[in-house]
Amino acid sequence: MTERELLPVAAGPRIRSVLLDLLRQAKGRAIGSFAFVVGATAIGLLTAPLLGRVVDLVATRQSAAALGWPVAGLVLVAATSAITTAIGVSMLARLGETMLADLRERFIDRALGLPLEQVEKAGSGDLTTRVTNDVSVVADAVRQALPALARSVLTIVLTLVAMAILDWRFLVAALLAVPIQLHTVRWYVRRATPLYAAQRAAVGAQQQQLLDTIGGAKTVRAFRLADAHVDRVRERSNGAVELALRGVRLATRFYGRLNLAEFVGLSAVLAAGFLLVGANLATVGVATAAALYFHSLFGPINTALALVDDAQAATASLSRLIGVTDLPSPAEPTRVGPPVDASVKAAGIGHSYVDDHPVLREVDLEVAPGERVAMVGASGAGKTTLAKLIAGIHQATSGTVSIGGVPLDQLGPAATRRAVALISQEVHVFSGSLADDLRLAAPEAGDEDLHAALAKVGAAEWVEALPDGLATVVGEGGHRLTVTQAQQLALVRLVLADPPVAILDEATAEAGSAGAKTLESAAAAALEGRTGLIVAHRLTQAAASDRIVVLDSGVVVESGTHDELVAAGGRYATLWTAWSGLRGHRW
Repeated sequence: MTERELLPVAAGPRIRSVLLDLLRQAKGRAIGSFAFVVGATAIGLLTAPLLGRVVDLVATRQSAAALGWPVAGLVLVAATSAITTAIGVSMLARLGETMLADLRERFIDRALGLPLEQVEKAGSGDLTTRVTNDVSVVADAVRQALPALARSVLTIVLTLVAMAILDWRFLVAALLAVPIQLHTVRWYVRRATPLYAAQRAAVGAQQQQLLDTIGGAKTVRAFRLADAHVDRVRERSNGAVELALRGVRLATRFYGRLNLAEFVGLSAVLAAGFLLVGANLATVGVATAAALYFHSLFGPINTALALVDDAQAATASLSRLIGVTDLPSPAEPTRVGPPVDASVKAAGIGHSYVDDHPVLREVDLEVAPGERVAMVGASGAGKTTLAKLIAGIHQATSGTVSIGGVPLDQLGPAATRRAVALISQEVHVFSGSLADDLRLAAPEAGDEDLHAALAKVGAAEWVEALPDGLATVVGEGGHRLTVTQAQQLALVRLVLADPPVAILDEATAEAGSAGAKTLESAAAAALEGRTGLIVAHRLTQAAASDRIVVLDSGVVVESGTHDELVAAGGRYATLWTAWSGLRGHRW
């Protein structure tokens, strides 16, 4: 199996640079959030000394009236801390969501602009898991881990300061737990970082295998490859599960070491309090406050260190997102004139997906402006590959493709997309109104333009019959369209985009016999006034074309009109005879 060229991941310094850049863009909100969280944390720390004061008052047998102001103080601290915490957490969450939205927009913008050749080499599963799993992991970290981590770190710092104010010896005792905690974190990070990166890659490989197996289900069943594909899915799944279990075992050992640090620290603080009270260097209330302070650190310390686990997962996902956003955009040429016409020329085209296994060899093809040419051949002959090369999706291994006399590498990706449109048999209907779906091809198109394009491909009648016409919601969760209707929408988009060159790659292959006739008429109408290349699944389409090019094993073996090729008795004639006999056609 060919090793996939996965999309890149960003290194640690680059991740930090991006995060700092996002923070700078929301500097005011970041400062405000930090101020409120610090204030809320500082107010909450007043609880321990107030409780210590209560202990001292009780220990010295003071009157009940003397307990009034400490108790009132506790109530005031609780209310004020709750209000400021709520405001601070809300502001922090808004800050995180803003940064996440910015990062997500950058990622989607770059992902949509990736060369399809690069996506195909990586496998759609790699990009899919970044869009879904990785974005979800980062989003959860921003919504949950970021606020919790901020509060925990501030609580730890301010609590240690408060312990030092009580008596510096309490702070020294508490810090005995720090070496164990630091060692635990370093031990964990060294193992967790590569483990989570490997886990993300394994999930991507699993997703890709599932897409390959499910997407090619018909082929898998036809060639009785189900068992082999199930084995591959099982292998990928087992790999992902094994890495997940390794992560669980690692986290369990991590928390066990943290519990040891808690025991050491609390024992030291209690021992320090016993000695200081015994030597009359501190009151029982002060020692109680110190013990409460350290005990209150259990939650924040465990939360902060536990969030190392979430941070490692989020960092692994973040590196995959930033790796895509940092990919350079395809270079656009400067000062290159537009195509002079709608002609297409492929000269000496050779292409290989794998070294030493050519798919196309020295293919020459010229299509005049407005000419309609059908490409015919057995599966694997190279028809779709040639179509993708002409559309600029792939770059030919050798040779050149020109549109209107301008080579594609000089024309640039943006101009190529405006000049050439490729319609395949795989059509996606986007969620939303039918009008919005169609306007993806022409955002400025009015309803009259949409109706005219629908009428041109013969789709106006069934669209008008929809519950809400153009306003009908289609796609996921909306009105279900038939295969024929979905393919007609793709042809309507072609009409609205109005490129000078159109390529139809087996655009009627998925429809039944009745649907195929409808789509053939729709395709012919959509190609009017433009140069057309048709990868013909049905030879009736080829017969109706101006010229037919026959490919075999990556080489053009015949070229001519339908009548010429049938009369020549060559490869096309054999295909036509088989097609006509099978369907009872008479030409």
